[in-house]
Amino acid sequence: MYEDKTLKCKECGADFIFTAGEQEFYAEKGFQNEPQRCRECRNARKNAARPARETYTATCAHCGGEAVVPFKPTEGRDVLCNDCFKKSKENA
Repeated sequence: MYEDKTLKCKECGADFIFTAGEQEFYAEKGFQNEPQRCRECRNARKNAARPARETYTATCAHCGGEAVVPFKPTEGRDVLCNDCFKKSKENA
């Protein structure tokens, strides 16, 4: 029913494919207009509207390495680095 279309991004001018699956999705949602930006430009535009996420540095309670976390560490509560956090989830 739908066929892939090649469109030109209005932001960067690159050609991108509007796939048959994407067209079907747009039709199901009732969208009237085709996308005007490629995926990279859409993501960049979306992320530009978001405020930068503040991160904090702490010492990992398990390995002693550096842990960068999206919350302010509180005294008396353990903070884990990404690797130790993943390991603790796997063992749970």
